[in-house]
Amino acid sequence: MNQEINWLERINETARFLIDKVGVMPKTAIILGTGLGELVGHIDIKMSIPYEEIPNFPVSTVEGHAGRLIFGNLGNKYVMAMQGRFHYYEGYSMKESTFPVRVMKAIGIKTLFVSNAAGGMNPNFRIGDVMIITDHINLFPDHPLRGKNYNELGPRFPAMGDAYSARLIDKARQIAKDNNIRLVEGVYVGTQGPTFETPAEYRFFWRIGGDAVGMSTVPEVIVARHSGIEVFGMSVITDLGVEGVVEEVSHEEVQKAAAGAQPVMTFVMKEIVNQFEEL
Repeated sequence: MNQEINWLERINETARFLIDKVGVMPKTAIILGTGLGELVGHIDIKMSIPYEEIPNFPVSTVEGHAGRLIFGNLGNKYVMAMQGRFHYYEGYSMKESTFPVRVMKAIGIKTLFVSNAAGGMNPNFRIGDVMIITDHINLFPDHPLRGKNYNELGPRFPAMGDAYSARLIDKARQIAKDNNIRLVEGVYVGTQGPTFETPAEYRFFWRIGGDAVGMSTVPEVIVARHSGIEVFGMSVITDLGVEGVVEEVSHEEVQKAAAGAQPVMTFVMKEIVNQFEEL
């Protein structure tokens, strides 16, 4: 039995486990990456399942990333939230790191909200800014859709022209305008990490059209769109790689900058989740 068929079996096994344990499944999912940890406090949690108890789930190994699947109400929306994601740089394969998104589709998720920390190359950005992701550039060395395609999961050649939902981006813009909140917009460059960027890499990413760079999100978005799931994403700008202004950065500094931006990202994400209409 080849590996691809095993993945289909694993997806279905995990989906059955969650449906049997939780019951009614939500239509909305949130990946609580850097900058969104505070959102957990706004969720009326009905059930919390540690990753190690979920069949076939990897376990997050990164400091600052919890590892549990949360089901509950965020305002008027019933949601599933991943507290902690799986990164390619941790040593997981692309199929392992995006496995939860496959399971989301199998349990009926229609809309996915994601967040991350990113270094900014756009000279108009400031540390602590919250950026709406309007598009991405995939520079990961592997692709989550590489290999034999199965129609049960999505088409062989999925379009990525609308990777990030235009209607949800418009909704975020309106929320920011109504509440006098500064949001920036830009293209997210996804790289494998775990090293932070050199000054030359920052210059390169800016010249090829990127506004911010990070080590996550892109594989998850690709798999979500392959599955027909609508996506909205935001980045916290935790450091700057603007030409002539590149600063030394550490994981601790990234976490500190993200913590400072959490109230803004949490407010915007909570409002958009509550205001959008499920398709």
